[in-house]
Amino acid sequence: MNRYYVYILKCSDNSYYTGVTSDLESRFIKHQSGHYPESYTHNRRPVQLVFYCEFNEIEQAIAFEKQAKGWSRRKKEAIINDNWEKLKELSTCKNESHSDNINKGFDSAQPDNS
Repeated sequence: MNRYYVYILKCSDNSYYTGVTSDLESRFIKHQSGHYPESYTHNRRPVQLVFYCEFNEIEQAIAFEKQAKGWSRRKKEAIINDNWEKLKELSTCKNESHSDNINKGFDSAQPDNS
């Protein structure tokens, strides 16, 4: 059975790189050695493997990689620190203008009887 891995590297500039591979050890060595000069990590070495998750299906791994690449730094750090339960909290919009955060006593659909 094939195994696929979504991984996160912490780069020397403290940024994160998220990728997917079927050979985690080999891919890490390539990142660390600068094997691909055009890659994001090449000028940000050394890199440190800070997270990986294993999948049986490549489609699942690619879907999770795509999702994680779109996450904020705080969400990535939550899974790096094994705080998966924090993802929901970090997904909640905290802007005052967001509909969940507007004063619930006001209903714009109510007629103005003044």
